[in-house]
Amino acid sequence: MLKAVMMQYFHWYYPQDGSLWNQLAKEAPRLAKIGITTLWLPPAFKAHGGAASVGYDVYDLFDLGEFDQKGSIRTKYGTKDEYLAAIKIASKLGIKIYADIVINHLAGADEAEKILAVKVDSENRNEALSEPYEIEAFTKFSYPGRNKKYSDFVWDATCFSGTDFDDKKSEKGIFKISNHYGAGWEDMIDDEKGNYDYLMFSDVEFRNPHVREHLKFWGKWYKEIAGFDGVRLDAVKHISPQFYKEWMDFMRENFGEDFFAVAEYWAPGNVDLLEKYIAATEGRVSLFDSSLQHKFHIASNQKSEFDLSTIFDDTLVKTNPILAVTVVDNHDTQPLQALEAPVAHWFKPLAYTLILLRIEGYPCLFYPDLYGAAYKDKGNDGQEYEINLEPVAELEKLLHLRNNNCEGDFMDYMDHSSCVGWTWEGTTGKNGCAVILSNGEAGVKTMHIGAKHAGKKFFDFLKNSKEIITINEDGAADFICPPLSVSVWCPQASPLLKSSKKYS
Repeated sequence: MLKAVMMQYFHWYYPQDGSLWNQLAKEAPRLAKIGITTLWLPPAFKAHGGAASVGYDVYDLFDLGEFDQKGSIRTKYGTKDEYLAAIKIASKLGIKIYADIVINHLAGADEAEKILAVKVDSENRNEALSEPYEIEAFTKFSYPGRNKKYSDFVWDATCFSGTDFDDKKSEKGIFKISNHYGAGWEDMIDDEKGNYDYLMFSDVEFRNPHVREHLKFWGKWYKEIAGFDGVRLDAVKHISPQFYKEWMDFMRENFGEDFFAVAEYWAPGNVDLLEKYIAATEGRVSLFDSSLQHKFHIASNQKSEFDLSTIFDDTLVKTNPILAVTVVDNHDTQPLQALEAPVAHWFKPLAYTLILLRIEGYPCLFYPDLYGAAYKDKGNDGQEYEINLEPVAELEKLLHLRNNNCEGDFMDYMDHSSCVGWTWEGTTGKNGCAVILSNGEAGVKTMHIGAKHAGKKFFDFLKNSKEIITINEDGAADFICPPLSVSVWCPQASPLLKSSKKYS
């Protein structure tokens, strides 16, 4: 049985040519063949930036590339028909689909309104910089291009807790909208920036019961029309956990308890915040393990100075593996993005080995690590950079090993600062493997893989080591790997990888 593997099927700089949905329809057979069981797709609804937008500046949740709004009918990724067709093709191949849910804010309102607001300090949103005064804010979303199809709900200032621009004075800032749903911001898990309810654009007021009911109506509509299997929840550190408790309960009441959710709460180096969110939502959602991703980033830069035996310390995959979704990189951490913390290319085979060839966590691959990516953008220093992300050559082999060799008794050897490993003994029909990796000099480690393998010849399935190793009568051997590399030792009788790619 295939072990679940998610893939983020996009990156921030994917071309703006409307090709992604059609590419997915074409690539789905290959993805299923190599062991991808789930795809996290990008925001499929119309954004303020129209066909040029990645989708997180969401404008109309009901426009999946169907209406002429914001300068185009299609989104960056294609049309509604192409989107639904791609999902059907992937689903028929056994691939589950997770939809990206972006409901913290709306952008690109259709009309301005005169409202009362208080300007607050951007670094301490609890500190008022003014008394309430009248501003003119773009907070009315009536969607004339959709003309009330699917829903006639109109978003206005009562649906938002804050905004970022006063058109009356042409002034940027953070403005707390005065409404009767709460005197201040909603309570959040952390006190970052005093209160981090407000993130950007027109911030949704989840204390408004009409908003909550509308978003449940939309969630049901979206699930029924698109047929996805679960959701990725965007920016949950800025949304009250109480809302997602209510929303997830509603979705599971309608679509079953196995309706999956993974939330983005980015708190690198602070696993306690992830645990606090899990407690606040009473385990209703999984979380991306931002702490582990940050460890990968640091380890890839420090090389042998990083203690590999501590790679899982203070991470969600160690404290709560059932609810941990493990990642190596994503669209926010890739070079030139807001949370830039990329993992150096040399370390990516090691990082993917650590999340794919162990049992803990739900691994998620990143699009450029399978396909590569090339793009240009400006950095924080204002300079333009050209980025080329190479595919991880070992990735398909690691997926193959995950499904064919990671079975049976498990023994851990995370006991050295620069050379760690583990073994899978294997079961009937599954040959097992011995994994060893080093972030410094060539590694060697005595590991036990089981007496049933005594006398067998083992080879490195990744072909980073050319030697042949013989298992001794006790079922152990001295396994090796090259410097700054990983080797996965398998019996010579292990099934060979049959792939769409050729390996030397």
